[in-house]
Amino acid sequence: MEDFTASVRINARKANWSALLTGLQHLDSLLEQACLIAQDVYGSQKIADLFRGLHISHTEVEQLLGVSPMASLLYVEPFRLKPYPTTDDETEPLTWLINEYALSLFDVDALMIALAPELDLRYERLYAYLQDDVTRKRPSVDLTLNLLSATTEDRLANLARFASDAPLIKHGLLQLIPEPSHIQPSLLAHYLKPDEQVVRLLLELPGVSASLASFASIQPPELQSSDGAEELLSALTVLVRQSLPAGYALKLFFHGPSGVGKLNTAKELAASIHKPLLIVDLSKMVNSTRDFDETFKRIFREAQFQNALLYLANLDDLGQDEQALRGLLTNLAASNVLAILAGTQPQFPVLPQSNYHTGEVIAIHFPPPAFAQRQSYWWDYLGNNAQKQVVDDLAARFRLTGGQIRDAIASARNAALWRAITQSSTWETAQEDTLPRIQPTREDLLTAAREQSRHGIEALARKVESNYTWDDIVLPHDQLVQLREICNQARYRHIVYDEWGFERKLHLGRGLSVLFSGLSGTGKTMAAEVLAHTLALDLYKIDLSQIISKYIGETEKNLDRIFQAAEGTNAILFFDEADALFGKRSQVHDAHDRYANIEVGYLLQKLEEYDGIVILATNLRNNMDEAFTRRLRFIVEFPFPDEPYRGSIWRKQFPAAAPLHKDIDFDFLARQFRVAGGNIKNIVLNASFLAASDESSIHMKHLILAARREFHKMGVICTEATFGEYFALITHEHATR
Repeated sequence: MEDFTASVRINARKANWSALLTGLQHLDSLLEQACLIAQDVYGSQKIADLFRGLHISHTEVEQLLGVSPMASLLYVEPFRLKPYPTTDDETEPLTWLINEYALSLFDVDALMIALAPELDLRYERLYAYLQDDVTRKRPSVDLTLNLLSATTEDRLANLARFASDAPLIKHGLLQLIPEPSHIQPSLLAHYLKPDEQVVRLLLELPGVSASLASFASIQPPELQSSDGAEELLSALTVLVRQSLPAGYALKLFFHGPSGVGKLNTAKELAASIHKPLLIVDLSKMVNSTRDFDETFKRIFREAQFQNALLYLANLDDLGQDEQALRGLLTNLAASNVLAILAGTQPQFPVLPQSNYHTGEVIAIHFPPPAFAQRQSYWWDYLGNNAQKQVVDDLAARFRLTGGQIRDAIASARNAALWRAITQSSTWETAQEDTLPRIQPTREDLLTAAREQSRHGIEALARKVESNYTWDDIVLPHDQLVQLREICNQARYRHIVYDEWGFERKLHLGRGLSVLFSGLSGTGKTMAAEVLAHTLALDLYKIDLSQIISKYIGETEKNLDRIFQAAEGTNAILFFDEADALFGKRSQVHDAHDRYANIEVGYLLQKLEEYDGIVILATNLRNNMDEAFTRRLRFIVEFPFPDEPYRGSIWRKQFPAAAPLHKDIDFDFLARQFRVAGGNIKNIVLNASFLAASDESSIHMKHLILAARREFHKMGVICTEATFGEYFALITHEHATR
């Protein structure tokens, strides 16, 4: 079937090229007669003049004065180019061009005269001869009129076919190039050059025009995998097929996250209606030109000439450039091309004074795939070697699109291959079929899935490496149970929301919003790291005190940027220093109080809209009203550790490899030093450095000295009541320094 289609295409091109060849043969006959006339007009003596065209003699002046004004000196009676062959096939390029732009016979003749040097350079010499100037190798308006106008009246009428509103010029089929050596030359002195797109159309050349090649490509109609979107594709196909015979060019707006299948659906749609797909990357286009109106004219004309479905990708990138957006909307309103505009944002970009109205666009949402569809993607791309538990786990943890899943698996396989090469001593002698058998591990897939989720958030938040596990954290039993419940809700959301149907009951609040409340150093950040490590998700920390602004409206903008960037990251957002926001929450006494409450209200709104996990950390739990706490799924209180918990914290701070001396009295440390876990961590770390500098194991004295430093930092006076029997140690150390 493919060979037959290619054969038909080649035969069609041969027929068109044959028609062009016939047209050139007719043009040759015209030029031959015109050259004979030129000998009479210019005289044989002038023809032989070596300086012909470079000087004007007195005899030539007399000849010029003897010619009637606007006479067509080279007109061949009764010859015209109108025998140029066309066919009944309306898709044949020249026939289509004539019908589409209502070209007259003169227009076709002029186009053929201008086209000839693009096909055969000998026409340049012929045109130079007929224009009496070796430097004028392109046909001018004057030469074209001389060749094709029988009378003065014809010449005037034909001159109008080169006006700015005439089809050839208005639609850019012919370019009028001014004579370089003339200052503001007349219309007659302009050269004619067919537009590159017209030449490519008539010659049926593959690819796209050179002016568009840096950001556009054309794909033939080929069936793609529909990725489970059969119903959508079927509906789109019916819609388009019904609109085409009516002459109504649909404008479709595909919006949704990257990788959800917008481009693939466009390819499927193009194949179903037997059209090629012209893909334009608007982000690249914006960086390659500033003449947006002309560029968009050429884009839409390229789609028209190629009878293609136009796909404009990365529409969001135009929203920041008003000039580019205006160029798009202006040409969109004037075009009769079937077009798809694709972006991630649900709002179609508009301008107040644009000729285009959003009501003319059919918006189609491409949502992120649900759990079952994500499962299907993982199975499809991993193949039969996948394990069900791993697939279910990946599909549940990471709300990735089909494209992201495909890329994640490719990245995981590359990681597995590189590990096999670098860690195997027998790799060079391995069999050739070893490579396909290498499969990524669960950790490879988890790492790759996290990598696919990180785009966009790094510039606004700090990634925290999550190395803590449940063995590291010391909390009361109830708090630990709450943390494990949070993990389970993240793990099994696909069952409750997707399989049990709760997603249809909840329009907002499907995310997991958590408040950690407690004094500094009580383990809030560590708990967030434990959750991230357990769920194998990235953790991003945002300092709310840094995004709160004194300028009205700026705080909301900062929050909006963060949550927009976090969409699709599959990460845990950890808002630290939430006191900066809740510290303002109070009864309304003035405009400042009212605005502070607006900021908190806006954060509540974003929490409800966000589909992932958000943790807020504060020590101002009492400042929050019921309206806020009601919208939080969990509130975990982090108490100041009492003596038994402090003892556990002291012991857990030391790694297994740390050289502990037997003189360390953990009971004394827990009983005497009423400090939080964060302070204990600092004391242990500083004591370890003191021991390393002494080239000894870690002794009790190192912990006592480090505790003194921590107390000074906290502004706490070191007393004998606190340090007990070790007080002399710190006073002696102070005296010797």
